[in-house]
Amino acid sequence: MQSKSILVIGLGSMGFGMAGSLLRAGHKVYGADIDAQKVRDLGAKGGLSVEDLGDARVDILVSVVLNAAQTETVLFGAPDYAARLAEGGVILSCATVPPAFACDMEAKAQAKGLLYLDAPISGGAIKAAAGQLSIMASGSEAAFEAAAPALEAMAETVHRLGDAAGPGSAMKATNQLLAGVHIAAMGEALAFGLTQGLTVDRIIEVISQSAGTSWMFENRAPHVRDADYTPRSAINIWPKDLGIVSEIADSADLDVPITAAALELYRRAAEAGLGLQDDAAITKIYAAQAGLKLPGDA
Repeated sequence: MQSKSILVIGLGSMGFGMAGSLLRAGHKVYGADIDAQKVRDLGAKGGLSVEDLGDARVDILVSVVLNAAQTETVLFGAPDYAARLAEGGVILSCATVPPAFACDMEAKAQAKGLLYLDAPISGGAIKAAAGQLSIMASGSEAAFEAAAPALEAMAETVHRLGDAAGPGSAMKATNQLLAGVHIAAMGEALAFGLTQGLTVDRIIEVISQSAGTSWMFENRAPHVRDADYTPRSAINIWPKDLGIVSEIADSADLDVPITAAALELYRRAAEAGLGLQDDAAITKIYAAQAGLKLPGDA
């Protein structure tokens, strides 16, 4: 596939891996991040800084920022990175946002002669770096066609969910409901097992081979076992994402009590100072309540 010039906005654990995947595919990749060191790190891998663009324009813009407010700011606010796109260029917006917001961003892009793909991502930092993400995308046929070179480099699976923005974000919210609840359930199950004299090692060994397992259990429980709370996905993500789920559910007059319970737990964890730790640290809230010692505790 023909090489494209691509601007990646947001070089956190996901965005940096995605930028690396684009570089491996032979694209010319520019990076932008509030942390200048991350841009320098991308340069060490062969990438460039957005400042290196000068007056040139890119074909594709990939936005991997945190939330709706940041998305709107980096695209159409003071940085106005959308203005760095060539006419007819495409924006891939990857943040978890409400579907209505994605529709608004698509309309703004179209008003500027740009294409827009509502393209939330799933898979974590390791899959981002390997070019094996799952992307839940919706947008026009033209947007999918223009985004194809980037999608091919970054994703193992692209789910085409509709011909306009909105369904991609709706599906991501559905995924986040399950993911957030499953992580909270993982922490609850580990703590419950510990109260019964089981060890974290044995719980992981047995549950991973039993009907009660989940991808999140198998991925996050080893973080607790290893006392490794380096943030692959931080606690602070979940008040935002489950908050979006709750807002969408409220607008649909749908009661989501399990989501509400998990959301409250993540808020408690953030208030307890765990917000920047890996989301497996949700287990610490349960452990503190029951006076339990987790691996690594003195």
